[in-house]
Amino acid sequence: MSKKIVNEYEKECPICGGKIWGRGEKVLIEGAKITVCQSCAQFGVKIKSKPKMTDTYKELYPKPKSSVKKVAHPRGIEESIEIVDDYVVRIRNARNARGLNQDQFAQKLNEKPSLLRRIEAGKVEPTIMLAKKIEEVYNIKLLKQIDEIEPTAKQSQYMKKSSGSSLGDIAYVKKKKN
Repeated sequence: MSKKIVNEYEKECPICGGKIWGRGEKVLIEGAKITVCQSCAQFGVKIKSKPKMTDTYKELYPKPKSSVKKVAHPRGIEESIEIVDDYVVRIRNARNARGLNQDQFAQKLNEKPSLLRRIEAGKVEPTIMLAKKIEEVYNIKLLKQIDEIEPTAKQSQYMKKSSGSSLGDIAYVKKKKN
């Protein structure tokens, strides 16, 4: 049950159908505010984002510096670890080997029994922290190191249009005169 990493900003341009890299450009084309790729941004008027009210408030009323230091958690370590695919079987076997029911199992972990039921049913994947806790208490292996992920998409896929039609296929876009 490995999760696919999807870029939340990777979108399709409504004009040309190509991929939008990054945030794209917000433009006004014939009265419609849309986000387009860099190459299609020339067909419209770029919209400048207004500063948010909270930004102005933060400048006027800065927070006083607190004396408590925040502890930085090493994120790189957790990103290179993932849950094994057969975690459901391993957790159930560990519980059955000790002769515990799900409520007793959850109580030893100091977790809700409903969460453990959903994990054993395969509906929920345990978090890295919970998996570490289960590994420590029940001495089973649930985490594995991730090797470097190889890109699955081919270079030609990025510049091709998708199978569906886009706004640029239907509408005529007037070119801006300089």
